[in-house]
This record gives sequence, C-alpha cells and structure tokens, in this order.
Amino acid sequence: MIEILIDKFKNKINKIDNSEALLVDADSWREVSKFIKNDKKMKFDYLMSISSYDKEEGGLYGVAYNFHSTSLKHYLEIRIEVSSEQEIESIAHLWRAADWHEREAYDMMGIKFINHPDMKRILLPEDWEGYPLRKDYKTPNYYNGMPVPKDKSYWE
Repeated sequence: MIEILIDKFKNKINKIDNSEALLVDADSWREVSKFIKNDKKMKFDYLMSISSYDKEEGGLYGVAYNFHSTSLKHYLEIRIEVSSEQEIESIAHLWRAADWHEREAYDMMGIKFINHPDMKRILLPEDWEGYPLRKDYKTPNYYNGMPVPKDKSYWE
C-alpha cells in the first residue's frame, strides 16, 4: 500500500525513515486525500485522529493523520509539515471527524486549514493570544483580569 502511494505520487510523498509513516507535500494533500479515501486498494473510510506537533526546527509545525480501512483492515499514517504561514487543505468534507480535529490543531498549535467549514477556536476563547502547545509559548499571567495558574501539578 505504501509503495502504491509512493509510486503514484512521485516527488510528493516520502517514507519517513524508521517508520511506517509517509510525509506528504502540503500542496498535494487534496489529491492524495481523495485518492486514499476512494481508491479500491486504499478505502480509508475511518479517520482515527489528527495530532499536531512542533518540530522546533526552522519554525515547522506538523500534523499526523491516522487512517484505518474497516473493509480492507489496514492502517496508514500520513504527516504534513508546514511553516506558520502555510495552510493545509481541510479534509472535513471527506472525513467528518476532521472538523473537530483540525480545529483543535488550529487552536492549540496554530496550524491553519484552508476550506474548513468553521475554522475557529474550539477549546480556548476567541480572544486568547498564542497557541499553547507550541514549544515557544509563554503562559500569560492573566486572562481578562483573572490569574492564569502556573502550578498545574494538582491537575495531574
């Protein structure tokens, strides 16, 4: 399955070393996502999760998509890495679960999804400044006059 994708999307997909994951070029994501959903050898009908991450290298941020085919019983992880200025094509029209996952990646990491049906914060208030999961994020002392707790050990 991985070989099929690499062969079909030459120079747009790379296998990540020591991993079963694929790195897809953001500009090709629309085409690749439609293919893995609709191709008879792929049939990825279940989007399990979308996780965002901060590479801290050159200002790169990424998303890892985890797919499963319920009929063909196979799994695929696809990653896309972008700068804070780049946008990733939304896949909410293909997998409805992507709606909330993409909003969370935006809210917590600042990754933007183009053509998303409702791209706004989902966990934090609209006027919150910054993206809490970025490695360079500084927790504010106050939000709207209320102190923001720094000691979170009692939550763990």
